[in-house]
Amino acid sequence: MAGGVVGKNSCRKDYPGKMTLFVFLTCLVAATGGLIFGYDLGVSGGVTAMDPFLIKFFPSVYKMEEASQSTNQYCKFNSEFLTLFTSSLYVAALFASFIASTVTRVFGRKWSMFCGGITFLVGSAINGAAENLFMLILGRVFLGIGVGFANQSVPLYLSEMAPANLRGMLNIGFQLMITIGILAANLINYATAKIEGGWGWRVSLALAAVPAAIITIGSIFLPDTPNSLIERGYEEKAKSMLCKIRGTEDIQMEYDDMLEASKEAKAIQHPWSNILKRKYRPQLTIAILIPFFQQLTGINVIMFYAPVLFQTIGFKDDASLMSAVITGLVNVFATFVSIIFVDKVGRKMLFLQGGIQMFICQIFVGSLIAIMFGTGGQAEISKDYATMVLAFICIYVAGFAWSWGPLGWLVPSEIFPLEIRSAGQSITVSVNMFFTFVIAQVFLMMLCHMKFGLFFFFAGWMVIMTIFILFFLPETKNVPIEEMILVWKRHWFWGRFINDEDIHVANDVVGTMT
Repeated sequence: MAGGVVGKNSCRKDYPGKMTLFVFLTCLVAATGGLIFGYDLGVSGGVTAMDPFLIKFFPSVYKMEEASQSTNQYCKFNSEFLTLFTSSLYVAALFASFIASTVTRVFGRKWSMFCGGITFLVGSAINGAAENLFMLILGRVFLGIGVGFANQSVPLYLSEMAPANLRGMLNIGFQLMITIGILAANLINYATAKIEGGWGWRVSLALAAVPAAIITIGSIFLPDTPNSLIERGYEEKAKSMLCKIRGTEDIQMEYDDMLEASKEAKAIQHPWSNILKRKYRPQLTIAILIPFFQQLTGINVIMFYAPVLFQTIGFKDDASLMSAVITGLVNVFATFVSIIFVDKVGRKMLFLQGGIQMFICQIFVGSLIAIMFGTGGQAEISKDYATMVLAFICIYVAGFAWSWGPLGWLVPSEIFPLEIRSAGQSITVSVNMFFTFVIAQVFLMMLCHMKFGLFFFFAGWMVIMTIFILFFLPETKNVPIEEMILVWKRHWFWGRFINDEDIHVANDVVGTMT
């Protein structure tokens, strides 16, 4: 296969693009890897709102919670150990993602998912049986390893299996499963909080085994992606699999592009050093900044600590958990908006619209809390006022669910060439996990010190990231994944980093760059 310089508008959109039952079912099973991440996001905040859990592991936090109403509402949950419980998972996920990169590349995407499911099972068992803080944190570490493996492999698998014109919709299945996991965790927390005897939190933590079992068993039956098969030398199997997932024998052009990408990939012995080359600068920048910005939307503040946050703004006990369930429902249904429109209006438009919506909501929530609590953090908030705050939080969650939520995983997973794809996805996951850890670790302290200004802090970041998307993110909808380099070459800014000789595609799209 000869490489060539490709015409400015020559990105093909004529690959077979129909939805076959086979590709739908495989992507559905693979997407369930998002359940483990989502369940953990939802369950950790819920159990920290349960008194028996706090009494057993964090008695000092429980005493502060039971203090009189004169207690500063901004600071009463501030505990380094409480945040360590939540955030320790993300440190483990960060390091696990680098190991997962090698497993994904050498053994295939499906076995990386399998490893993630197994370790998540172990973590759920330890957490459910925890008798001390050490066991609790150890379980979280195993959960983190599982999340690191799943988040590294699932988005790659979905992007490689999907036809170009359906890639966004199928890839967002991962985010949909995350939102379902969050909702399931919130509903379970709401139910287990009512269990007499004070052991409901054990049920919540142990039930993480259910989504773990789903992806563990499901991954065994998943086929390898054509890209992964070619990468590991199984070219005939890859061609047969491509025919099967596309539902047609007319796959030669797409297959040729995969072969050309594999040829280039095999010439690279050290993807981790090659990813630093100038020609990969656009993809590397996006792979770092997208997950970085995703965490600075403030969404994990809502998802981790929704019950705690709602207690802080005036909801009580069961009401705070119920409020978290409401936001979980909004999250699930709003994700369908992204599934419907991502391949029609494109990634960039959803990013921009969602960013503006979230900025407005952060300003309103910060202002409402400022009016009620001021800087002293002492007030008895009314039901109507708390409901108004909840409404704006729900609008905020909806904006995230159809923009930065799913697109934060979709875009990085589709922009890298095969030779550095696993390494690139690991960078995305590790950056995401690192800043998830940072935000989780410092949020309650920031709330205590910055007070309502914390919401304005996140609103300021929304402005920065929306401007970045406007000027620096090219549109990637409907572009075959092996021809994505053409998008970067045509971009007004990123094009300067890519030389004509860096572009390698199949013969039949060779043309002239204008």
